[in-house]
Amino acid sequence: MVELRKSNWETLGGLPIPAYHVPDDSVETPGSAPYTRGIHEKMYRSRLWTMRQYAGFSSAQETNERFRLLLDRGQKGLSVAFDLPTQLGLDADDPLSEGEVGKVGVSISCLQDMRDLFSDIPLDKVSTSMTINAPAMVLLAMYCVVAEEQGVSREKISGTIQNDILKEYIARGTYVFPPNHSMRLITDIFEYCSTNIPKWNTISISGYHIREAGSTAVQELAFTLSNALAYVDSACEKGLAVDTFAPRLSFFFNCHNDFLEEISKFRAARRLWHDLMVQRYAPSHPRSTQLRFHTQVAGVSLTAQQPLNNISRVTIQALAAVCGGTQSLHTNSYDEALGLPTEESATIALRTQQIIAEESGVADVVDPFAGSFHIESLTDEIYNKSKSEIEKIDSMGGALKAIEQGYQQQEIHTTAYRYFNEIEGGSRRIVGVNHGTMDEYLQIKPMKLNPEVAQHQHQRLDGLRKNRDSSKVEVILQQIRSAAEDGSNLFPIVINAIQHNATLGEIMSAMKDIFGTYSAPSGF
Repeated sequence: MVELRKSNWETLGGLPIPAYHVPDDSVETPGSAPYTRGIHEKMYRSRLWTMRQYAGFSSAQETNERFRLLLDRGQKGLSVAFDLPTQLGLDADDPLSEGEVGKVGVSISCLQDMRDLFSDIPLDKVSTSMTINAPAMVLLAMYCVVAEEQGVSREKISGTIQNDILKEYIARGTYVFPPNHSMRLITDIFEYCSTNIPKWNTISISGYHIREAGSTAVQELAFTLSNALAYVDSACEKGLAVDTFAPRLSFFFNCHNDFLEEISKFRAARRLWHDLMVQRYAPSHPRSTQLRFHTQVAGVSLTAQQPLNNISRVTIQALAAVCGGTQSLHTNSYDEALGLPTEESATIALRTQQIIAEESGVADVVDPFAGSFHIESLTDEIYNKSKSEIEKIDSMGGALKAIEQGYQQQEIHTTAYRYFNEIEGGSRRIVGVNHGTMDEYLQIKPMKLNPEVAQHQHQRLDGLRKNRDSSKVEVILQQIRSAAEDGSNLFPIVINAIQHNATLGEIMSAMKDIFGTYSAPSGF
């Protein structure tokens, strides 16, 4: 029996609140297929969403301090932002990393960096999400080794790696290998984790960056689910049974300013994913058809002008995500259009979620907007338009073939250009930008980064290479090359490489020797 958060459920004025409303037998109930109304019958009555604030900057030690601060203030899960070199599988002392070490996230090049990142954080009690894609296998391997050093087995750790390479080709750009080899790495992770790291979500299929690049809500949903179908197809082609990996698939969506459209988008997403999985793969496990998702509010909606207005934007967006039934949530800080969040602004962002959870009342009832004529109509329309878009991508040969033709990229560019022109022309009002403007006197001081982090990382890597058994490392790197060539699962070899102090860049370089690298065709 599920334990409830409260002993009684009533409004601020003392009126009783049922868990959900079902006016007649024809209306879907929460927790039942096709899950339009939520994947759990009691939703937030039994457990709130995970408040997972995204953080990462400068050195692992400094990011660890921010993690522990947020955990002390009530955050329930960690979400790691990595710097650009790490996202591209480069060591901090690689010439291509110069000027970027620790700038947009934390710098992780070796096992000691990962140890420092999670120092004094019990990995059997905290769920960790890592926004990492091309080198996802290597970073997860580091996390596994650190957990085992803490005495936590791989079977007990929980969290998510983003590991969604298709959206990198569509919208974000931190790919390394050609698409087919990237898909192989993802299915290797699916296969290994299904038996060795069972609580880990092996992919977070991301619409967030697609939306940030300028897509509509319908395009975000359609392109994301189309990518997800490509991953399922790839895993099935490798011989994996759908029920061995589909229950661990998770999604990552944006939540923008249109409050009612966003609620409807999340409702439509659950129904559409259920229907697609049932129709195409006929899984036997109910969890294989349930869409579980993390939400981050829209970074692209934040303005440098009148930045305190961003608190209102974040609140509206977070409220929509909760009303739409998210499983975890990140709220942006009001100063993110100016720089990395300060301790104060990150705390306000977390408190925003806590106020929604404990004071607004929306977490006390499941699917609070169900039955609204407008919401139900929008849900149906988003469902139908997204399904039509997925069928169009199918006609091109699927998500990967459509990406190679530049279809999704061009559609996003067109939508983003139209939105930009609406703002420039004044037909779409943005407060503080083209409406409600004023002379500004408020001075926001963004957080300053440690300028010595790159030098520190160079010294650490130099010492690491001098003091390890480099001949053993080279033997393991050759094993990675051989496995990359013969199709063996790479994950256990990568873990062995990490245990012998191979660096991120060295492991990725060994894969590059076999897989090569990728540059998008001109114009994409």
